[in-house]
Amino acid sequence: MMKLKSKKFCRGSFKFGNGGGNNGNVKSSEKGGGNCNNISEIKWELRPGGMLVQKRETGSSVGEGMIIVRVSTVSQCHDISIGATSTFGELKMILSLVTSLEPKEQRLLFKGKEREDDEYLHMVGVKDKDKVLLLQDPAIKEMKKLHRLASTTQHIPTTYHTISV
Repeated sequence: MMKLKSKKFCRGSFKFGNGGGNNGNVKSSEKGGGNCNNISEIKWELRPGGMLVQKRETGSSVGEGMIIVRVSTVSQCHDISIGATSTFGELKMILSLVTSLEPKEQRLLFKGKEREDDEYLHMVGVKDKDKVLLLQDPAIKEMKKLHRLASTTQHIPTTYHTISV
């Protein structure tokens, strides 16, 4: 039977070593020493999905900063600047200012699928200068048309007038 050695880790923040003959890829605490001196600290970030991951140190990556989303309607095209970690609901709120359509009247399609308000842009794969299609909800469009028709039929002017003496 083989006995496995338990690995000792530093208490508190996790740190990587950068010295020794192992190219700095092994933690200093794994080398047998329990101290965490002269090593850099790992930074953590909490993603919108609730996952705790190591923060990336390289330039701009997916899910960071501002992106430009090209929103196309049947007759118009709008370039919207929004945070990459925003939701489609937040994008609808910005579009309501530009298009005068209420967020509940809007349907946003990305990669051929309608997206829900609580879906995050970066989780679905929306990147800088990607195109999103904006359609008006046909049920609400029909209700508006019926409302306009009903309001115009109530105010039909007549040529007959009642004269009281």
